[in-house]
Amino acid sequence: MRIYVKVIPRSSRNEVTKIAEGEYKVKLTAPPVDGEANKMLISVLSEYFGVPKSSLTIVGGKSAKTKIIEII
Repeated sequence: MRIYVKVIPRSSRNEVTKIAEGEYKVKLTAPPVDGEANKMLISVLSEYFGVPKSSLTIVGGKSAKTKIIEII
């Protein structure tokens, strides 16, 4: 399954909001530096969906605010 995620780094808290089917908005406390936001995104989404971190992969938009995440 693939989902589209709009990431908002440097927020006051970590939060996942479902916008539509397959589209999410994720607020992260991590800055978008050295992949820190991407690491935290995987961690937050794995908790939200109840799957291990290894089941999530960023397949598109690694350096963009809108990312494509594949969940195995």
